[in-house]
Amino acid sequence: MTNLPEDPLHEAGDWPGITPDEFGPLEEPSAAEEPLAAEPLAAEPLAEPPLAEESLAEPPLFQLFTAPEFHSPVRIPHLGHLCLLVPLIGLSFVVVMLFFLAAVRLHLFGVTTQQQAGLDVHYILGVEGGLYLLTLVASLFIFPLFWHKSFFAGLQWNGATAWRHRWQLISVAGMCFVLALLDGALMPGPNNAPIEEIFQAPGAAWMLFAFGVTMAPFFEESLFRGFLLPALCTAYDWGTEKASGAFVRPLEANGHPQWSLAAKVFASVVASIPFAWLHAAQTSYSLGPFLLLVAVSLVLCAVRLVSRSLAASVFVHAFYNLLLFSMMMVGTGGFRNLDKM
Repeated sequence: MTNLPEDPLHEAGDWPGITPDEFGPLEEPSAAEEPLAAEPLAAEPLAEPPLAEESLAEPPLFQLFTAPEFHSPVRIPHLGHLCLLVPLIGLSFVVVMLFFLAAVRLHLFGVTTQQQAGLDVHYILGVEGGLYLLTLVASLFIFPLFWHKSFFAGLQWNGATAWRHRWQLISVAGMCFVLALLDGALMPGPNNAPIEEIFQAPGAAWMLFAFGVTMAPFFEESLFRGFLLPALCTAYDWGTEKASGAFVRPLEANGHPQWSLAAKVFASVVASIPFAWLHAAQTSYSLGPFLLLVAVSLVLCAVRLVSRSLAASVFVHAFYNLLLFSMMMVGTGGFRNLDKM
């Protein structure tokens, strides 16, 4: 006789190879044998959840129990983001210089020495443009990880604002152009400046024209008015808040910081010095062009801060350069008589 497993939960037919005839019909349980219904268990009171360790700790001094915890708003870009941009620029510069040395070694554009390459417009614009592009590509991927928003949103690009106020921005660029004419008449730059020597190369004027109204304004404004200016504004306000215990200004509806007037003035002046110094070598560090660049930078800072649009300062910068190059082109007969510069 086959030994069946004693499992009341399975019928005989559930076991493979065994038929019900082998052990007889199943008997229906009588009413007396029916199992009694289980009585419902009495609901036990739920135990209170254990308190978190943080709630057991003593509350901080001068903290109201009913007040929510306060977190200072994160103002971007700040000095930490600017410090992150510096190694990106340095790494991009190393990569570009490797290509620069390789081009000199291959005698591209007839250049055989690094000294010649330093005065060749192809190498100058190639190094500068490559540096800008590599830094931009790295920034597009890295900074959104910290800002939790796109690169251009973090820099407050606001292109629609610039386009809406384009005629006012053109007027501002015209004012800067008039200021340049006055500066050239009262405090002219030196003769035979390095920038003039670069212009003498065939086709250099047109290449500088194109670069000066497109890539240069965009990348210079992104650095000085996109990163440096906001970072200095935030650093100034942060320092005064810590020193005086003043309340931190809340962020605007779009998540951008609100700065004090003193912070804007301080940051505009400080940011204008390196901007002017960056271009000073082109005019042999002469005083007149340097002061002009500082004044133009102050105007660009004001445009960026008042309009809350980086695109607005880029537009003014590009149109200002367009006026300068156009005047030069007309005065030299389409860059054919550069001796009249």
